[in-house]
Parts: sequence; structure tokens; C-alpha cells
Amino acid sequence: MALMTGEQYVESVRKLNLDIYMFGKKVTNPVDDPILRPSLNSVKETYDLAQDPQYKNLMTAKSHLTGHEINRFTHIHQNTEDLMNKVKMQRLLGQRTAACFQRCVGMDANNALYSSTYEIDEKYGTKYHENFKKFLEYVQENDLTVDGAMTDVKGDRGLAPHQQADPDLYLHVVERRPDGVVVRGCKAHQTGICNSHEVIVMPTIAMREEDKDYAIAFAVPTDTKGIKLIIGRQSCDTRKTEGGCIDCGNCTYGGVEALTIFDDVFVPNDRIFLNGEVEFAGMIVERFAGFHRQSYGGCKVGVGDVLIGATALAADYNGAAKASHIKDKLIEMVHLNETLFCGGIACSAQGQPTKSGGYLIDLLLANVCKQNVTRFPYEIGRLAEDIAGGLMVTAPSEADLNSEEVGHYIRKYLAGVSAVPMEDRLKIMRLIENLTLGTAAVGYKTESMHGAGSPQAQRIMIARQANMEAKKDMAKRIAHIDK
Repeated sequence: MALMTGEQYVESVRKLNLDIYMFGKKVTNPVDDPILRPSLNSVKETYDLAQDPQYKNLMTAKSHLTGHEINRFTHIHQNTEDLMNKVKMQRLLGQRTAACFQRCVGMDANNALYSSTYEIDEKYGTKYHENFKKFLEYVQENDLTVDGAMTDVKGDRGLAPHQQADPDLYLHVVERRPDGVVVRGCKAHQTGICNSHEVIVMPTIAMREEDKDYAIAFAVPTDTKGIKLIIGRQSCDTRKTEGGCIDCGNCTYGGVEALTIFDDVFVPNDRIFLNGEVEFAGMIVERFAGFHRQSYGGCKVGVGDVLIGATALAADYNGAAKASHIKDKLIEMVHLNETLFCGGIACSAQGQPTKSGGYLIDLLLANVCKQNVTRFPYEIGRLAEDIAGGLMVTAPSEADLNSEEVGHYIRKYLAGVSAVPMEDRLKIMRLIENLTLGTAAVGYKTESMHGAGSPQAQRIMIARQANMEAKKDMAKRIAHIDK
């Protein structure tokens, strides 16, 4: 099958029989739901750009499995150029959507499992790598969107999976059959799963032998019987139902998360990629987290580009663009944003091949990249709010703007620079609000903090990979200290 167009993608999601709940009700038509549709549009952009000759080198790649042209989101990185193009692609899509475009988690899960299953088979003689290659070819040939599910709800964080009062607080195998397994549990914060054809499930932490039933990785269609999606609540989300566009800030694109329930879901044997080999759970987590921490050096930078542009426009529209402190704050925003991009590119350029042939980023630099992502978007957002001013959160609604009784007052008293229509000033204010406080803030700020692991998770990995003893030896040699 050729690459899907954006419209073909939308229609393919429409055919899914997803079990979705939101605001206490079952969603019967998620594709056209006003709250969910902007998130679908963000994924659609990954298909539309792949059809555009201008972006072909970034958006597509040649499959090492089939030799066919595929969407880069389904590709296994074959060299450092692939790794860097991934980050550049993510920045482009962030610029185009100013939102989460949702395919990164599946791409990172694909690459983590491709190399990990190879090494599991090498030790145990299992067939997980062949299972995964078969699944990946299916994804590539049908140009599917895949969600990656790693984060369990975890219950009591001080207890291992097998020690929990409720065993279902980590997803686990509850029944083993000759033709597969049955799993039960819940994965949290599943960005874009309601727009995905398939879901890859992975362990969320390193495991011990007692956690054997929890060391499971597999893929199933998102509309498999027993999978239920409960859409997460976002700030300002119901503005999308009001019919206007200004108050949304970004009425075209968005992202949504879901609590994903696996209520006795059957997984056939040929879709299993890990099944009890506890010592490899940590490898999958580490590699997936590394790839996903690299991703944030692209996607968050692209969204940051939009926020910086909106902030510069706000300064223009307010008549403050020539003030030296405004110029300096915009420079600082650019500096912080480009520093994030440097981290994404650096860990990619320093990537190395795994035993499977697929390339892995430099894990130390990927964790450094993500550690910066937990900080810099918050400062960029603070500076944006500083420059925009209080109007971004106190402006009247679009309904008031259109009111015959009071609309003319709003146009009169909220005018800025005379050459700029008042509505344009309000649109930019709402866009900044959306990115820093509204629905997009989930993807730009909170996800920057907790996505791909908390800040402390990165610091633990940095400590492990810093090679402190080698640094001590360097200092001893220079200081002429005998070892």
C-alpha cells in the first residue's frame, strides 16, 4: 500500500470501533467530536506533510525491511542521519501544529523494541524479534499510527508490582493459553491513543523474578475487545464546543490523553515481544525513554518556535516591540529554545548501532536534553506571559466580542496599535494563553516535565552514564596522582 493521505487516515480511524468515554458518556463518533477532532487533525498533518515534495526527505524514509517508501514515523533508524532527521521532522511538525502530533511515542517504542527483542532472542532463542518484524512490516505497509503504552498507574510507589494490594495496578498476564495470553491493567497518560490504529504495550520499570507476569510487551489493535479509553480532562477543553475559534487559541490542532483500561484483553502469540524475561524489562524501559527524551529536543522546540513568534507579535500589536527589555527577553526565549534543539541533535549525532543494526541515540546526552526540557519551556512560557500582558487571561469572550450590546466597547477599548485589527490582537493573546495555560499547555509544559519520565528519572540516568571514575582518572593524571 502507498503512503496514506491525510483524508485516507481520517477515514481509516473512522472505521475503528473504539470504546471511548468522556464527560461520563460513551463517545459514538470520536472523529467528528469537537473536543477530539483537533487532536486527530494534528496526526493528520503527519500524513499530509509526507505527501508534500517539499518535506519528503524529512517525512519519509526507505524501509530496511521491504525497501519501500514509508512514513518516517514507522521507520527503524539506520544511521545518525536518520536520528537527526527524526528530530528535525518533529520540530517541523511542532511548528505546523503548535500541539502534540502524537506519533512519536509509537515511533520510539518501535525502535526500542526492535533492538531489545533481537537481544532477548540472542540469549533465550525466542522468536520475539521475528514477531516484531512481522508486526512492523504490517505497520509500515499500511502506514498505521501506533500508540506506545508504557506508564502504569503504579499504585503504591514504594512497592514492586507483585507487592501491590491490587495486582492490576501494573498491567500483567492473568491467563496463559496455548495461542496467547490474557492481560489486565491500565496504562495512564496515553497521548493520541484515540487516534491510533495499534497500541504497543511495554513494562514501565525494571523487574525482578517475582514480577514475571508483569514483564510483558505486545501489540494489539486499539479497538480490541476489552480496551476502554477514558479521555483526560484538560484546561479550557470545552471552549472547543462553543462554536467559535478565537477563544480556543488554536482551534485547528490539539492533543488529548486517555486512561487506557485493558480489561482481560487477549494477545495472540505472534504479537508478543516479551513474556517473562524480567532482566530485559529494564533494557526496554531505558531504550524507549532514551528515544523519547531525544524526541523532546524536536517537538517542544517546534511548539516553542510558535510561542516565540506569537510573543513577538504580541509585542508588535501592543506597540512595545522597540523596548530594549522586550528585545532582550525575546532573545532569551530563542536562546533557550535553540539550546533544547542542540540537545536533540547532539544525542542523535553521537548515536551508535545496536546488535540488531538499528541505531540508538547517546543515552547520556538524551537524558541531558530532556533534563533541559523539564526547565526551559517553563521559562519560555513565563517570558511569553510577561511580554503579552494580563489581557491574555482577562479578555472577554468571543461571544461578548460579537454581542450587539457590548462588542463595540471591546473593539474600542482593547485596540492596540492602530494598524492592527483588534481581533488579531485578541487571537494572538488567546494563542499564547492556549500554549501556556490552556489545552496545548498539557503538551508543551506539563508533558515537558513528566513525559518520558520525571526529572529525577533523567538525573538517575545521568548519574549512571556519567562515567565519574573515568573523570576522576583524568584529574589524577593531570595532577600527577598515582592511581
